[in-house]
Amino acid sequence: QPIVTALARAKRWQEMLDAGEVASVTDLAERLNVDRSYASRILRLSLLAPDVVEAILAGREPSGLSLAKLTQTIPVLWHEQREMLGFPPV
Repeated sequence: QPIVTALARAKRWQEMLDAGEVASVTDLAERLNVDRSYASRILRLSLLAPDVVEAILAGREPSGLSLAKLTQTIPVLWHEQREMLGFPPV
């Protein structure tokens, strides 16, 4: 559940940035009354490969995948994300 909640937040927060509702991650964090570092970590989830997000939402994530692992620095390239997080290659 924490991962699904974080993915939903990432999507919504990225939409807020894209729509110009907030000007920056700092503004977002202040508006939501959360730490800027936390907001940044959650927003990184919006960069996950779509198939990775789909698998997580369907409950098909690899055993041992945690929010802590997802919010560490992850590669931008989707194939590298899959490898690092334990998902099969596409």
